[in-house]
Amino acid sequence: MGSRPPASSRWPFVAILLLHAVAILLFTRGFLLTRTELPFYSTCSDISLSPCSPSSTRSSPPSSNGTSAADMGGGGGKCWTKPAVGRLVMIVLDALRFDFVAPSIFFDEVKPWMDKLKVLQKLASDEGSSARIFKAIADPPTTSLQRLKGLTTGGLPTFIDVGNSFGAPAINEDNLLYQLAKNGKRVLMVGDDTWLQLFPYHFFEAHPYPSFNVKDLHTVDNGCMEHLLPSLLREDWDVLIAHFLGVDHAGHIFGVDSSPMIEKLEQYNTILENVIETLKNHSGPGGLHENTFFVVMGDHGQTVNGDHGGGTAEEVETSLFAMSLRSSPSFSSIPDGLTCKQDLDGKQKCVSSMQQLDYAVTIAALLGVPFPFGSIGRVNHELYALSAGTWDRKDTDCNSFSDLEAWMKNFIDTLCVNCWQVKRYIDLYSSTSVIGFSSEDLQHIEETYVQAQTYWANYMKAISKHDVNSDNSHVTPSIFHEQIHAYSVFLKKVAELARTKWTEFDLKMMGVGFGVLFLSLLFQLFSIWRVDQLCQASCQSSANSGISFRLIIATFLVTIRAASFLSNSYILTEGKVANFLLATTVVIDFHHSLVAGGTKLEEAIFVLLTVILRFNIDLGSSKEAIGSTSSNAFSLRLFSVNDISSVLKVISEVLPFASLAILAFLVYYMITGVVSVGRSVKFFLIGTFVSYLLIALHWICESNVNAIQMTLQNIGMYLIPRLIYIINFGMLLLLVPVQMFKWKKRADSNEIIITGSISMLCVLSPTILLLSGRQGPIAALVFVTGACCIIRSQKMSHKNTSDGTPGRILGNPIPVTKWCLLAVCLFFYTGHWCAFDGLRYGAAFVGFDHFDLIRQGVLLAIDTFGFSHILPIFGLPLLVLFYQYPGSSREKHTFSSNLIQVFLIYGLINAVTATLTVVCVAIQRRHLMVWGLFAPKYVFDVLGLLLADTLILAASLYYI
Repeated sequence: MGSRPPASSRWPFVAILLLHAVAILLFTRGFLLTRTELPFYSTCSDISLSPCSPSSTRSSPPSSNGTSAADMGGGGGKCWTKPAVGRLVMIVLDALRFDFVAPSIFFDEVKPWMDKLKVLQKLASDEGSSARIFKAIADPPTTSLQRLKGLTTGGLPTFIDVGNSFGAPAINEDNLLYQLAKNGKRVLMVGDDTWLQLFPYHFFEAHPYPSFNVKDLHTVDNGCMEHLLPSLLREDWDVLIAHFLGVDHAGHIFGVDSSPMIEKLEQYNTILENVIETLKNHSGPGGLHENTFFVVMGDHGQTVNGDHGGGTAEEVETSLFAMSLRSSPSFSSIPDGLTCKQDLDGKQKCVSSMQQLDYAVTIAALLGVPFPFGSIGRVNHELYALSAGTWDRKDTDCNSFSDLEAWMKNFIDTLCVNCWQVKRYIDLYSSTSVIGFSSEDLQHIEETYVQAQTYWANYMKAISKHDVNSDNSHVTPSIFHEQIHAYSVFLKKVAELARTKWTEFDLKMMGVGFGVLFLSLLFQLFSIWRVDQLCQASCQSSANSGISFRLIIATFLVTIRAASFLSNSYILTEGKVANFLLATTVVIDFHHSLVAGGTKLEEAIFVLLTVILRFNIDLGSSKEAIGSTSSNAFSLRLFSVNDISSVLKVISEVLPFASLAILAFLVYYMITGVVSVGRSVKFFLIGTFVSYLLIALHWICESNVNAIQMTLQNIGMYLIPRLIYIINFGMLLLLVPVQMFKWKKRADSNEIIITGSISMLCVLSPTILLLSGRQGPIAALVFVTGACCIIRSQKMSHKNTSDGTPGRILGNPIPVTKWCLLAVCLFFYTGHWCAFDGLRYGAAFVGFDHFDLIRQGVLLAIDTFGFSHILPIFGLPLLVLFYQYPGSSREKHTFSSNLIQVFLIYGLINAVTATLTVVCVAIQRRHLMVWGLFAPKYVFDVLGLLLADTLILAASLYYI
């Protein structure tokens, strides 16, 4: 009777997992430290501390509870700046690309999604300087949480907050919403519930709607429409925020170049027409919206595939449209950076550009509330100038100034407060944070600020003489321009410095983390060597125990791939690099076969497989193949078909079903052809085939077939996926005791491992296929074909040995290396990549409409790592079985050692690549692409490493 090996054989996997967890925790604490959030809040009375106040006096600094030594009030109707607008209507269209709003004449190629928001283009063209379109540049990462936080605090985003995008914490630092609420402004919010999570106590009234079901294009938008127009007719609010999500969700599911996206943009155009009509109808003298400022903006952009989170131009470039309901100003010579072109009708159309960083402080200046304490933005002169109130001369004493000069004087006063606030924050941040800015940086900032204040002193002298003598000879246009330029230079330099050196890196913590990670590599190497020695002693093999040529080749391939992470270009093409190295292993096998006297069919098939993998990796991800969320036909990416005929459309519909049927046949053939099919195996086979049938029904029900009633569609889209989850989870719970029972009752370890391994893959595959969508069966066939080629090739290579004993695994680790590289290729083959915009959020909602953090997180993890981690690791025992030919007299004694060694080698390959990623981000921590490229790669690799360690430990408990 057979028995399971002792538990002591699995302790190395526990030790490795703990070492990696400690190392990653330490390094992450040093690398992904958040920016220090100071517990200080600006107050109206703080203006007395600034040199911009005529009665400037020194008093105590602001306190952590939001008050200073003076009273909260400030009185007099003016706080830091003179209010220029009475009300603000802010409509946020999530993931609003710049080319959604800007006229198509500004782009080299006209796309179907352009010129859909015609109402905004018309207003910007017809209304002159009272309405304008801006290209708003966001700071990566471009997830909604970071962008909303940046828009309201005026600070730069911190990378670690990406992890909070599914459960946004309340913002504790000073922000625009806090200042509005504290200064008597009533804020009404409708739409995305992320606002309520970030600002739970700042709204006078809120109508939030759940935002994380990316399959739902209409619920949030319908809720906004329900409340938006009626709210515009109410008098009991000062700021109205409406956050629409349809464009963002349409991009995630269907992509930018899709019918749902076009329909959403056209719907938004109609909504905006109604909003603008309502505002204009009540904008007359004494009207409800006489002095309303209207803003339509995006929080970030999106790629053509509808993704965002990174730092590409498509993701960081969003749109902002602003319009004042007041009459246009009487001058048009405000210095700006307009870019203008003429359309086919000869009409001039212009757009401008601004940083999203500047939004919070500009809106605060327009509304007359204190600037957020941690803001490093500057008041944008073009956005500030759109409100006629900023140069309304009825309240100014400088009646001898021209309209432009009066406006510039008011703007300079605002910039003075702006610079003082930024300088105050930088000084306090550097003195209270752990690291802060260097003394050289602070000195440079101080010198620039002193220079700007020198201009300010000269400017004030000229203004004083002008006020006394009413003589314009003391005040020339150059004085205004010099002062504005000096302040702008200071603010620009502070923002640039913060972007390059904002993140605080704890090098000691990072070094300790790397040291522990390097120690884990040594432990893994020692464990592999120790198991190899025990294996040789137990089987008394005469095989060469030295370093083989194939061991050197495998080490070289792993090292080359890991070293490629030191270059951002190779990280961007990681899938191609892995595919190239996988093809290299095929060349090595071909050479080995030729030397042995011939080639194998398996190697020829594997060559074709690498070509298919490379072709599909080059094509990139397809929105039509993401999860089971698309109702469109499966995309024939393998054939690079764009405009397909009706025949090919039929093929594209049939191909996923045919692939699923072929996969089911292969599963049955593999089991019946290797082992005798017992009752337990039949049970798991039946459960798998039933799940495959349900997947096919799910695809049919979610397709756009008019004959299918809505009830059947709901059953297919929600009930069937949940039934698949229940069947698979139930089989998984039964599989573990069945496997343990076999160890006790049977002595044939080969059959136990084969049936256990194939049964486990059968149990896991339906859920992974379901979440992967209609591309899932194709990817599964690629995995099965590649795995069979590797297994059969190695079986034939080890069929004959010089002394009739099994060959050493450590002497030929190329099969394990090929297995690992195939898993990496499958990750990119299925449309993933190491970035947050590479997460396929639609897969997390297959079978569900409502968001639950744990449930959706598990489904998203299964979709992301199903083909690259879960299936390959639980399939490794099949590779081990053929390292030794059946019938070896000592097979039972060596199998467990071989399996442990393969698990250790596979884990070592993953650990080496993760270690080089850690080295890469440590070296490149000041790189321009650190948050857009290197940090996401680090997060994916270390999470993948921990998942691989956990799965290897679970597999060892199950198999060994």
